[in-house]
Amino acid sequence: MAFNSRPQRESNQMVFGIRAIMEAITSGKEIEALYIQRGAGGGLSHELKALLTEYNISAQQVPVEKLNRLTAKNHQGAVAFISPITYQKIENIIPEVFEKGEVPLVLVLDSITDVRNMGAIARTAECAGVHAIVIPAKGSAQINPDAIKTSAGALYKIPVCRHDNFMQTIRFLQESGLQLVCCTEKTQDDIYKPDYTAPTAVIMGSEEDGIRNEIIRIADHLAKIPMFGEIESLNVSVSTGVILYEAIRQRVAVK
Repeated sequence: MAFNSRPQRESNQMVFGIRAIMEAITSGKEIEALYIQRGAGGGLSHELKALLTEYNISAQQVPVEKLNRLTAKNHQGAVAFISPITYQKIENIIPEVFEKGEVPLVLVLDSITDVRNMGAIARTAECAGVHAIVIPAKGSAQINPDAIKTSAGALYKIPVCRHDNFMQTIRFLQESGLQLVCCTEKTQDDIYKPDYTAPTAVIMGSEEDGIRNEIIRIADHLAKIPMFGEIESLNVSVSTGVILYEAIRQRVAVK
């Protein structure tokens, strides 16, 4: 059974104007993306930048033309997008899963940038009973309406944990007793070798770069999907489904 804490549903929306963005931040809204006019100055701009530092929120410096393309209204040099979900903390989820007597199954996505892949992966993960999805704060696909639609609403149901210090989060999972299983071609072992009945974090990498080397180095298992055709790889969302359902097959078999 999947962890029951459901992310709070919020309306996806654009917020523009420095004061409006500052109010969104201080009221606890999840900022999915923030664009600030390159070279902008003034008192309010300095206040916004100080607030970003306080709340540990990153922003992209962009030319004013980009902001003008986003909105024709008076944006004051700043445009933000509020996430349609509320992100969770994996540090809160893992202890509760253990307390419920369940065996954690977590999905870690290392730099999956395509929103439709993100949505498709979330749909599969929710169907497979994955307890949470972990993503890095930078270099990951936005959780936007396209991702929500592709997930068939799964992104409203499965906890998504977005963390700034991604490697620290990976180590937390390992120190909490979860084995790290990296799905990668950099091994001779296939996905059927690991014992997924143990607490497990399945790690998937981007189609372009795969899983970062620092994660590979600390992984408990490297596992590849056997390939017999001429095409060398599967789409990452399909690969995720293959390895997750091997984990489910093993878990169902021991019940």
